[in-house]
Amino acid sequence: MPVSRIKGFPATGLMFVAALFLALPAWAEEGPILTEDGLYTESWFLESFLDLRDDLEEATAAGKRFAIMWELKGCPYCKETHFVNFQDPEIRAFAKANFLILQLNLQGSRAVVDFDGEEIEERKLARKYGVRFSPTFLFFPGRADGLADMPAKTRAVAQMPGYFQPPHFLSMFRYVHEEAYGAEQFRSYLKRQLTAQ
Repeated sequence: MPVSRIKGFPATGLMFVAALFLALPAWAEEGPILTEDGLYTESWFLESFLDLRDDLEEATAAGKRFAIMWELKGCPYCKETHFVNFQDPEIRAFAKANFLILQLNLQGSRAVVDFDGEEIEERKLARKYGVRFSPTFLFFPGRADGLADMPAKTRAVAQMPGYFQPPHFLSMFRYVHEEAYGAEQFRSYLKRQLTAQ
């Protein structure tokens, strides 16, 4: 049997398969990962000790913004966010470069330390912030100064309740990154963004 063939498989085919397997870990780490609690997550999401003050400080030190993504097991729109929105190369690259995203479970029982120092279960924290839908993103200011003294429902500078289509989803991340929330409502920002395309 010629050296270039193994069981009828050409050497170029073997090199292709070998290259595919070598590239697979890099590709696979970009895709959604199903966790033990039944939520999908991203390999680049924030690994946290669940102290929101520390998470925001970490984001600020890295030159990024801090966001919380609230999800629920079995939520089809949460899955859509991972399998559609975050698989869009432009969205994924922008979110990874500019945000630290903490994933929390709308019905979870893990203890989280809020900005005001209160230690509270995820599900109770969701109620405290008025989160009712999944997925919901809460985007926070660049600094924690004064957050502890504010009512929880007013701490986020922007909120994305429910599923947003990819163009709207990316626009919300840009809206927060550009701090456009200080000058205009998201609706008018989005209209300008979509008209410019």
